[in-house]
Amino acid sequence: MKRILLPLLLVTISAAASAQTPGTTPSAPPQPAAVPRSKIAVIYSGAFQDPKEGITRFGATVNKLNAEFQPLQTELNQTAQRLNALQEEIKKMQGGATPATPQQIQAKINQFDEQKKAYDRKGEDAKTNYGRRRGELLMPLQEDVGKALDAFGKANGITMIIDGTQVPLVYAADTIDITKAFIADYNRKNPATAAVTPR
Repeated sequence: MKRILLPLLLVTISAAASAQTPGTTPSAPPQPAAVPRSKIAVIYSGAFQDPKEGITRFGATVNKLNAEFQPLQTELNQTAQRLNALQEEIKKMQGGATPATPQQIQAKINQFDEQKKAYDRKGEDAKTNYGRRRGELLMPLQEDVGKALDAFGKANGITMIIDGTQVPLVYAADTIDITKAFIADYNRKNPATAAVTPR
């Protein structure tokens, strides 16, 4: 395709040049546009929530969230253990290892089914509530980090920051990666124990 288009393009340009009326002056070439000086940096926001090297406020927030839901998680774990034990008991009764009448076996199966349904409902509710609460706790922090990143960019003369976690990059030199520098700057200015305040 390129071998066909390129000659046609040259012929068109040549024809246009030869069709110019003798004695007419060609129009002035356009002036080159001013190219703004820019400084591009890359950041990997996925590293913000790294428990060891990330933003300490994220770790503190997740710990707070997990502490809120720990009693419910413990209850669900205990219920799961009871269900497993009940399931094993039913298998032994069905296999004849434990003497039982068909009515007794069915009663145990019904008991298991009821407890399993209650366990599943509670688990789904816990999952929904956990996600909602996680959003409530992390949203203000994410907004604060975004504002801090804007301020960091302006303070360092950066005109564009690309998030390598969100945008797949073919190549980015390590020299333009500001992830560690920003995390260190944010952690220094925003201790994990301090409350998030609007900027």
